[in-house]
This record gives sequence, C-alpha cells and structure tokens, in this order.
Amino acid sequence: MNRTPAGGPAVRTVLGDVAPAVLGICDAHDHLFLRSPQLPGQELDDVGAAAAELSAFRAAGGAAVIQWTPYGMGRRSAELPRLARESGVRIIAATGLHQAAHYSPELLARVRPDLAGLFVAELTEGIGGTGPRAGMIKVAGGFHGLDRHARHTMAAAAEAQRATGAAIGVHLELGTGALDVLDLLCGTLAVPPDRVILGHLNRSPDLVVHRTAAEAGAYLAFDGPSRAHHATDWRLPEALAALADAGFGDRILLGGDTTTAGARSVNGGPGMPYLLRRHRERLEIALGADLVTQFLTANPARAFAADWARAPGGSR
Repeated sequence: MNRTPAGGPAVRTVLGDVAPAVLGICDAHDHLFLRSPQLPGQELDDVGAAAAELSAFRAAGGAAVIQWTPYGMGRRSAELPRLARESGVRIIAATGLHQAAHYSPELLARVRPDLAGLFVAELTEGIGGTGPRAGMIKVAGGFHGLDRHARHTMAAAAEAQRATGAAIGVHLELGTGALDVLDLLCGTLAVPPDRVILGHLNRSPDLVVHRTAAEAGAYLAFDGPSRAHHATDWRLPEALAALADAGFGDRILLGGDTTTAGARSVNGGPGMPYLLRRHRERLEIALGADLVTQFLTANPARAFAADWARAPGGSR
C-alpha cells in the first residue's frame, strides 16, 4: 500500500518506489557502508554492525536513511534490500562519484568516458545491472572551488538528472564552495535548483552563503556533529533559525554522516541515533518541535522524490 501510483512523484528506495508521504522521519545524509583510501582502517564494511546501527536508529524513531555512498566506495548494494526489510527502515542508495582522491587512477580512467550512462543505468536499471536501483546522485566539490574532476562529474550528474529527474546531492568540502556549485549546476548546466542538495553546510556557518543558496532554491543539508571544529555545532541553531526566520524552513535537511567505524553508535560513537536523540532535542529547544519535525519529514520527502515515470530510460 506504500507504493506510489503510476506516474506520481516517488522516492526510490532499495525495495522499490514509495509515495513521499510514507517516508517518515529521515536521516537525509548518512552511510551504512563506506570504503576509501582516505580513511584507512576505518572502513564501514561490517554487515552486522550496519544492521545493529539501523536497529538503533529505528528504536530512536527513525524510518528512513539516505545512504550517500557513491560508485566505487564499497556501497554493498546487494546487502541493502535485506537490511531494509529486516530493520523496517527505508534505505535510499546513491549513484555518483566522489572526489578523485577516493579512487584509483585505473578506476577513474575506466568510468570517466561515460559517467552519465553509468549514473542513469544505476538509477533506472539497478546497481551492477541486477542490484537495487539508486535513488539519488552524489557528487563532490573541493575546498572553496571546483577542480576539473568535479566539473566533469557534475556535468555527468546534470545529464543523468535531466534523464531521470533524480536529485543531486553535493559533498561540500568542509562546507565550502556552495555558490560555485550552484553557478555550475544550476547556471551553466541548467539543473533546477530544487533538484540540488548541498551537503555539510553545518561545517561552514556562513549565514550569508546559506541564505543565498536557499534563495536560489536549493536544499541545504546540515549533517552530523563536527569532528574537528566544535564551534560549528553550537552555531547550528543560530544558522537554522536565521533560515527559518527568512522563510526558508522548507529548504532544510538534517543528517548524521557516519563515515568511520569508530563513529557508529554500536562502537561508542554518535552514529545514526544521535540525530534523533540529543541533536533533535537540542534543536527543538531552540526552534520548536514542529519546525524540527518538518526538517526530518516533509522536507526530505520532497527533496528526494522524483517524477521517475516521466523520464526516458537513458541519457542518450
């Protein structure tokens, strides 16, 4: 009964398309599985730990998780449908490509010639050809700028977005470069702003940039406790209040962004449940429960929904 009617907007989960209204309380940016040479020895690669983390998130009131792990970084896509069924948590998987530093030169040389085709195939046919379908595209900027790899990847993401309607989530390095990303994606590449989700804005509490991005029509993701500069944590309520007071409460998303094994709640870290325990409670004190509930439910349901039925089957 949760499946969306044919032709209507839907959120594409690893168990199929669902109506946005049933998504529930959503962690809008997190990771169940993740591998990178940039994080040696801290891989998220344990299926049992992922299941335990989902169970803890569900017990805290969570209903959906957007896994932003893109192509080539250990998504463990074949495990996701079973984890979703057993946990009762809806999981949305990602296609896309991260910064070049996360990949071998050989992998990049293999996929760069037809990135758009790869992204479209994973969104419409399935990850690896037979796995669950991805429900979003993940790309990445650099620190206060965009290198050649980022521009190439974003161009492919824009092409795939036009073909499918999928949202594009953008890793902003330390929260920077948001306006450069919007200039490229929404200006040069003509992606609708409401199809762009800017990640990690909590890491750069620049209220002017936040408001400018919201005015452009993008979604703004504030995802996870700081790992290095805790001033950004205590400034978060101020940043969210400024956006809400300016009329942009409908642009805000919240997430956890668990990227290392040590950060999982089952290993003593904050993990996914932190979003719905201390973090949610703290924001409700500052902003009110109704507004924070909107950040966790209505906003992600709208941000990640797409009119998949209208899209052609490929980018060419």
